[in-house]
Amino acid sequence: MDTLKNLKDELTEEYNTTQKFLNNFPKNKNDYAPHTKSMKLMDLATHIVDIFGWPQVILNTDYLDFADGYNPEKMATKEDLLQQLEKQHKAGMQALENAKEADLKLNWSIRMNGEKIMEWSKYGAIRHGLNQVTHHRAQLGVYYRLLNIPVPGSYGPSADEQNG
Repeated sequence: MDTLKNLKDELTEEYNTTQKFLNNFPKNKNDYAPHTKSMKLMDLATHIVDIFGWPQVILNTDYLDFADGYNPEKMATKEDLLQQLEKQHKAGMQALENAKEADLKLNWSIRMNGEKIMEWSKYGAIRHGLNQVTHHRAQLGVYYRLLNIPVPGSYGPSADEQNG
């Protein structure tokens, strides 16, 4: 099995779906959150976009320590999100292109002040990132629904695509 090819294919599939979602990103709603404990709309979309670059980070480091200054680029518009999505996707794909199957077996962790929070193989960390894209994009779909913004289909047509 060509694990790297499968990861590249999946990253590209998720990129294409995420691009459809971001094409519907609304103006003047960046600070919208459906609940006080929910992320704001722009913060959620920024997080989703940022994940597409995670393969580059994962394959080129042994860990990420959030205390060392993890600061995703700030964005303000749909255009910013789409440009950053493109940039992060290219970075993630390039890292996967340069990797070898054996690289995926090495360990990688998330830390806070040096303390391990979670640890996976590099393959597992990249898979976790892909799962995060799916999870958070579903949240974005809920935000859109609450704001009466059409929700694109992810793995088949959405109700908006079927019923107009």
